[in-house]
Amino acid sequence: MIRFLAFILAAALLGATPALAQQQEDESFQNELSYGVNFNSNGGLIGGAFIRSSFYMNERMYQFGGIEVVEVKHPKENRYYSLVSGDSFIYGKKNYFFVVRPHYGRELVLFRKAADSGVQVNAIGAIGPSLGLLVPYYIDYNYNGNGTDIRTVPYDEREHANLDYILGSDTVFRGFGETKIKPGVHAKAGLSFEYGRYRESIAGIEVGVSVEYFPSKPVIIPLADNNNTFTAVYLNLYYGSRK
Repeated sequence: MIRFLAFILAAALLGATPALAQQQEDESFQNELSYGVNFNSNGGLIGGAFIRSSFYMNERMYQFGGIEVVEVKHPKENRYYSLVSGDSFIYGKKNYFFVVRPHYGRELVLFRKAADSGVQVNAIGAIGPSLGLLVPYYIDYNYNGNGTDIRTVPYDEREHANLDYILGSDTVFRGFGETKIKPGVHAKAGLSFEYGRYRESIAGIEVGVSVEYFPSKPVIIPLADNNNTFTAVYLNLYYGSRK
């Protein structure tokens, strides 16, 4: 995975791929705005969302800036249901971990589509900082077991060890005021397959790999191994317009 990431990133940033077919300048756009949803091997059903703005450099190269927001989940997150309340919770989870990823990258056109049809293939590479957000995970805990002392509190592995006393979890918004910041860096590389019936609109998919590093280890589940380096396979579905 790391070798593939380095190869695609170098090709996209340096334009090392040989020219395939020279296209006329009037087939190129000057600016493109796209947005979409992200799926990745570290996320849930939907990993996150992103927006990106691309600018013309030459017939085969574009530069872009964007921002992506995703949730990173621990591989040992398992959902349970309380026999008392019927509500669900993730046992052992101490924090949500969201990551905001501003990035800069370049997009190398490998195969250009016709103006009004076909599929265009681009190589993409991007790097940027990562802003990790650790948000406390709140649970409803039955402290005395008989239902007369139920409190909504941040999960603590030392105090809330009894699985049967956990009655459910609160929304993610409950802990946002106690968010802790974890700075890091990330890089990604991939291929995009773009199609669009009209020259002014686009839609497509992007597949690739990413790697992310945090000097300070983010703790999601304290009783399991937590990493400070995350690698993932991702898929983006995107739409947009160009001019």
